[in-house]
Amino acid sequence: MNTSSQSARAAIVLAAGKGTRMKSERAKVLHEIAGKPIIDHVVSALQAAGAGRIVIVIGHQGDDVRDHLQETFTDLKLEFCWQREQKGTGHAVMMTKDALADFSGTVVVTAGDVPFISENTLNALFAQHESVKASATCLSAVFADASGYGRTVRDGDSSRLLEIVEHKDASEEILKINEINSGIFTFDSRELFSALDSVTTENSQGEYYLTDVIAILNQAGKNCSICVAENPDEVRGINSIEQLKELESLFS
Repeated sequence: MNTSSQSARAAIVLAAGKGTRMKSERAKVLHEIAGKPIIDHVVSALQAAGAGRIVIVIGHQGDDVRDHLQETFTDLKLEFCWQREQKGTGHAVMMTKDALADFSGTVVVTAGDVPFISENTLNALFAQHESVKASATCLSAVFADASGYGRTVRDGDSSRLLEIVEHKDASEEILKINEINSGIFTFDSRELFSALDSVTTENSQGEYYLTDVIAILNQAGKNCSICVAENPDEVRGINSIEQLKELESLFS
């Protein structure tokens, strides 16, 4: 990856959650899988895919997460933003607005608990986003059982993404869709933060959903796209010790 490409790509990693189902005081992203903390796998993949700037949103046990990453990735200039209150994924991204105020380019947003995400898949996401000059591109995956996941709503059979509907807000018809939102996106950075200004908490969770940005951009006539992960296991997150053990077996 050349320097000019790297400078036009940044990353936001959401790592502020408590992970209460882990039943541990340790931050979820610091639990180990395949010999190292979950978040290390994510940061390594982003670095390999050419993210020239990586901003980590921290909250629960944030000092521990920051100290660990700074000690581990000594070759990277990581930036950290605090999310003091947990008000949803959109709110978490809002916390990075000042840090990225001087950045103009493509920003990828990912959770810090998806250890399988690979350089190849991130590069495919960047390529789709840049080839169609999208304002936003969602990394999706097809699951036989999509229960619990937000569903992607396409414009017919095209790669145009109309909206993402969270499971708890979905109609019976929407719940029949088995293509899910992985929670990993690329955005035009300026359009992302502009759209976030219009996001509200009018939903069943009372949170700021990052996914609402898609509908807002579409309403503004912007192009939103979708990229399907070839291996759906790459987008699986970890919410419990049981899931950690299950995914550990896939690494071996």
